[in-house]
Amino acid sequence: MANIKIIRPRVTEKATTVAENGIHVFEVEKDASKKEIADAVKNLYKVSPIKINVVKTPRKQVFVRGKKGFKAGGKKAYVYLKKGEKIEII
Repeated sequence: MANIKIIRPRVTEKATTVAENGIHVFEVEKDASKKEIADAVKNLYKVSPIKINVVKTPRKQVFVRGKKGFKAGGKKAYVYLKKGEKIEII
């Protein structure tokens, strides 16, 4: 468990909507693979994922207080669970 690839659960309106169907969304490290994410979910939450989809979120340019900057991009994972299994996110 020394190399956990999950950063945090992603709590958004869309994430809570799909969580009702057994799909949970997590922010993960940029170099995380599907296998590493599956192992981390098994270790942290004691559930077995059926399928994992990974989506890269692009870096976006922003303009705040007269200065240009960037919002950091990242990576998120949609974790599909077996029927009856749940992850409690507080």
